[in-house]
Amino acid sequence: MSDVETNETREERIKNEILVDAEDKEDRAMGWYYYLDDCLNFPFNAKWAKKGRKGTAPEKDVEVLAMATEEECLRDMLVEVVEVGGKDEDVDIARLTDLKVLDADEDTQEALDDWYYWVAKGYKF
Repeated sequence: MSDVETNETREERIKNEILVDAEDKEDRAMGWYYYLDDCLNFPFNAKWAKKGRKGTAPEKDVEVLAMATEEECLRDMLVEVVEVGGKDEDVDIARLTDLKVLDADEDTQEALDDWYYWVAKGYKF
């Protein structure tokens, strides 16, 4: 069990808005996907510490451009990012949980906080 304190407001939003009709893993993943796609106002800036098998790479300043495809988000919520000052064709895919948001509007921050809360609580699709 997670040691993250339960936030009743967030729990209600997750239950009644994000996962309202979800019956299985795919439904839960798509509930999160569409909620985040609707609520995140792209682009926004973040620091990305890419985690891999060899540890964590140094942080990069990135611009978060969009959600990855539905198919890519069936196991985790992923977004398209490009390094600040980089070329638009140099788009990478990042896990939302690997990002530290630097500037986002209120709606975007609330949706991201909902996702981070879900993950920190140890909930699964």
